[in-house]
Parts: sequence; structure tokens; C-alpha cells
Amino acid sequence: MSTTQKVAVITGASQGIGAELVKSYRERGYRVVATARSIKPVDDAGILAVAGDIADPATARRVIAEGVAKFGRIDTLVNNAGIFMAKPFTSYTAEDYAANIGVNLTGFFHITQLAIAEMEKNGGGHVVSITTTLTDHAISGVPSVLASLTKGGLNAATKSLAIEYAKRGIRVNAVSPGVIKSPMHAPETHDFLGALHPVGHMGEMRDIAQAVQFLESAPFVTGEILHVDGGQSAGH
Repeated sequence: MSTTQKVAVITGASQGIGAELVKSYRERGYRVVATARSIKPVDDAGILAVAGDIADPATARRVIAEGVAKFGRIDTLVNNAGIFMAKPFTSYTAEDYAANIGVNLTGFFHITQLAIAEMEKNGGGHVVSITTTLTDHAISGVPSVLASLTKGGLNAATKSLAIEYAKRGIRVNAVSPGVIKSPMHAPETHDFLGALHPVGHMGEMRDIAQAVQFLESAPFVTGEILHVDGGQSAGH
């Protein structure tokens, strides 16, 4: 087993942006540990699929342990798994709250902690989290306090971790998307969602993958929240 080829761990990897991220890292020559609740094994020796709920700490342990056992190292972690619920604040249930905290924060915490421990062994690495531009620019027609509460926490953690690990060769960044055309959004909603952006249309999944790859290629960039949101964070 060669342990020189770089390895990326991608959460929420079974569809949508996650699947696009897997594709982009394979094109870059990385081996990939892909995890999601319903992910299936793939016919590619360079991809290890590990099924599990990222909100369960046991999943994080399995993903990192199996990735290291198969590929020998962890170089990059992309925290892509996430839940988004647009509801009026008073309509959120205790179950909604627990689900958002579980996936968006608990899932981030456990797998990032384990991945960084492996990166330290290699003398460096990169963590990227996918957040949301709604944390910076709330929209009256899209009530989303739980997204702001959790993804805003990831933005803050990104900056804190970037400073904590700056001298240890580990960079930590985030990509903050607008609304992306993915299986999450039904086609009949695209016109409404596109109009939320100053550029007048939704983003594409490849826009997020390209942003993550830019950060991967930018060794002097850390602690950055990169907005890929069609101008939403700039204003209306």
C-alpha cells in the first residue's frame, strides 16, 4: 500500500455537492474516504465508502480508522454533511433542534477532532467546512435560525482552529454557499430561489467543488470564509 498519495475524507458524500466533491478530489489524484448514511460501495479502488450517521461519534471513529487502515493517512477533511430546515423560529421542534445540532455541530466536532489528530502525524493538512451565506445575510422569506445557529458556529470554529493550528501546518477554511442547484431543491422552486441572488440565478454544485479546490491549492490561505453566493453576502 502506497502512503504517499494524498487522502481526502468527505462527509455527506452520497449525492449532490458531496458527490461532486468526491469527483473533484479523485480528478485531483486524491484517494477519498466518502461517508454518508446511505452511501454504497463503488467500483473505484481509490474510494472507500463508509456508511453511517455522522451525528453518531462511532461513525467518525470508523471513518477515520478505516480510512487510515486502507490508505495510510488523512490529508484533507471536507465537512459537507449538513441539515437545512427553513421554518419559522417558533415552529421548530425539539427533534428539529436535536437533528440540526447532531449533524451540523456534533458531526463536525468528532470527525474534525480525529482528522486533525491524523494530520498532526503527517505534519500538515486541511479542513474545509461547507456553511451557508445566511449566517451573514439573513433573508426574510427564508426563516432559518437553526442553520445560522449551527453553521454560524462552524464559521467561528473555522477561524479559531485556523489560528490554533497555523504553526502546525494545518489550514482550516470554510466555503459559504448561496442556494445551490442540487437534489435538495425541486425544479419548481428554482426561479424563486434564483431570484434571491443578486446575479439572478442559483449556483451549481461544481461552483462549490471549484471553491474547495481553490482553497486546497492556496497554501497561504487559512481562516477564510469564502462566499460562493452570487453576491448575497454583499447585499441587495
